[in-house]
Amino acid sequence: MTVRVDRRAQRHSPLEHRAAELAALRGQARLVEEPFLAQQNLRTDAAEAGGMRLPGPNRVTGDEHRAALWLGPDEWLLIGVTAGTEHRSAVDVSAARTTLRLRGPAAREVLAALCSLDLHPRVFGPGQVAQTSIARAQVVLWQLDAEPTYRLLVRNSFAEHLAAALLDAIHHLGAAAPAFPSGTTSADDLAAGPDVLHNEEQFG
Repeated sequence: MTVRVDRRAQRHSPLEHRAAELAALRGQARLVEEPFLAQQNLRTDAAEAGGMRLPGPNRVTGDEHRAALWLGPDEWLLIGVTAGTEHRSAVDVSAARTTLRLRGPAAREVLAALCSLDLHPRVFGPGQVAQTSIARAQVVLWQLDAEPTYRLLVRNSFAEHLAAALLDAIHHLGAAAPAFPSGTTSADDLAAGPDVLHNEEQFG
């Protein structure tokens, strides 16, 4: 007898152990994980891929379900879109990253506490994207709407560090997050970055 195993049922996200803690957040800033987002890194000279127009610098085309995010002069990140074989390179990177969604009136202030990027609405708004450092973790930051709502795409190995830093910033800014247990690292320590084991990790 052949037993078929659904491998999707065996998948585990980097932050699934924090699901209840994240769901308990209420108030001015809320944070949830969006695991298993379909992502493809594309290198091409074409103007479109997978039926999606490829945007210019720091821009996004599409919506939160199907989108193309500009990463560089000939590089894009496709979300929920599969490019054909006619491009120079199209690599599935879904398993390399997880995604955090940060939303609420205080979301911009939370990010500003951990990131040097100018997030003022006149400078960075809906439909824009940037590769930046948040609490010393390399992140693809994408603003979805004017609430504001942000998506933070981060490598799995930095997901725990980034989530802890964001949660601590929410708490310290008084954005109605639950208090952290004793012994939790301070906001300043979290912003200083992950331990030296990650210092040599390179980001593409």
